[in-house]
Amino acid sequence: MPILPISLELGQQCRTFYIMKSNLISRSSILGIDPLSDVLSLVKSNGFMSGGLDIGGEWSYNFDADGAFRCFAMVSGCCWLTLADGSEPIEINKGEFFALPHGRRFSLASDPAITPIDMYREMDGPLNGRVLSLRGGGSACLFGALFTFRPDFAKYLTDALPAVLHIGDGADRDALHLYLDRVMALLRRPQPGSVLVTAHLAETMLIEVLRLHLTKATGGDVGWLFALSDDQLSRAVTAMHEQPGRRWTVQQLAERANMSRSAFALRFKEKVGVAVMEYLIRWRMLLAADRLLVSSDPVGAIGGWLGYESESAFVFAFRREMGCTPRQYSHRSAFAA
Repeated sequence: MPILPISLELGQQCRTFYIMKSNLISRSSILGIDPLSDVLSLVKSNGFMSGGLDIGGEWSYNFDADGAFRCFAMVSGCCWLTLADGSEPIEINKGEFFALPHGRRFSLASDPAITPIDMYREMDGPLNGRVLSLRGGGSACLFGALFTFRPDFAKYLTDALPAVLHIGDGADRDALHLYLDRVMALLRRPQPGSVLVTAHLAETMLIEVLRLHLTKATGGDVGWLFALSDDQLSRAVTAMHEQPGRRWTVQQLAERANMSRSAFALRFKEKVGVAVMEYLIRWRMLLAADRLLVSSDPVGAIGGWLGYESESAFVFAFRREMGCTPRQYSHRSAFAA
């Protein structure tokens, strides 16, 4: 933000404050300055729980499907992660991190050959910011965080993610361990404000896991998230996020990506899984849904903000993408709350 001159005249002071305020509360400062930050800001966690599990002996536990986004860190020892889809178990060693975005059934065990039991049979209640000792502890310790998100928005994120995000490389783990060490210290010796600090640290760990996963993306990954690892496509996606209400054309976005129109459209569809304009409309409707939830702006004003010349055109696009009209969406969300 540019430094503005200070004037002793009241009128100029008011104008200067207004300009500063406008810059400070611009959309980019609220939602972030990159597409991943935009999406994570929109998703907004509406539920959170974290804690540690200190487990002893030989063990195997089932976790039922619950729709939650889970993030784990192996503090000490090791374990095996087995998904319900029949895929091969994954070994998780000390210092490694993994996330399970889709809320499906899975198990953790000291040995994948052991028949698992329901984890909650041995727990005396929710973790809620504590380290729970099971079977005497001492063999393995995990930190776990469970997030729930607004469903309409979470799907936009989780659909772009695989069943497991596994961060096992030593160099990638260094930044994450700064957060993990602090979280575990707070869990073991709670202090005033520990619950809030732990929540923020866990959310930061989750973002780091997503970011590190993105940097390790392979050429075969498909989804908007992986377009961000492509320097040329990332410029176009960022442009759409920065100016969602602009009347973009495929040609203009191709120029942002420094590609021909045909090559850009083809690569975008291959990498993201949908056509360019389809992605833009989907992003606009998520922004509209968020605005309907957090503001009292008229439907026409929201449509205008997103580049629609008429309210009817906006309502038609919203209904096609979200399955209901903007007003129905507002009423349904208010009732659900």
